[in-house]
Amino acid sequence: MNIILPYLDIVGRSVAVYIFIIIGIKVFGKKELSQLSIVDLVFILLISNAVQNAMVGPSTSLGGGIVAAASLFAVNYILKQFLFREKKINEWLQGSPVMLIHDGKIIQQHLKDEKITAEELEEAVREHGVASIAEVNLAVLEVDGNISILSDNYKSHSKRKRRARKDLSGLN
Repeated sequence: MNIILPYLDIVGRSVAVYIFIIIGIKVFGKKELSQLSIVDLVFILLISNAVQNAMVGPSTSLGGGIVAAASLFAVNYILKQFLFREKKINEWLQGSPVMLIHDGKIIQQHLKDEKITAEELEEAVREHGVASIAEVNLAVLEVDGNISILSDNYKSHSKRKRRARKDLSGLN
């Protein structure tokens, strides 16, 4: 039993750190998940280093590291299964999509609520190959932090791609 006790301690510490990090991400918002700047990347690297000792405690052994990693895999799997079954808790934790642009008009309150600057929104629009916000039919901040853009420009581009694929498939 004395051999197992230190490993149970590592399991408990790892689960506690996992839950803390999830709550931290929830508090700081979904935008942070997919739109990492250099500052965000450094922050994540430092957080992972800072919590390492909190998870394994005095154990710096290979076994301690494996137990910590296995605990994180297990609690992640269990949480995903739970969230799959509990839709309301999943929506609370992960959020729901937020409309940012509708028919070429920015919804300023939603930008403010999600802490997205007009410059960040304009960048996302350009990344989707749309020249201006006025050409955007719909822009949505997805639950994973990505911004989806729909425009007539995009639709015609998609139709051209499908048509080109059909033309190519006819060559076979």
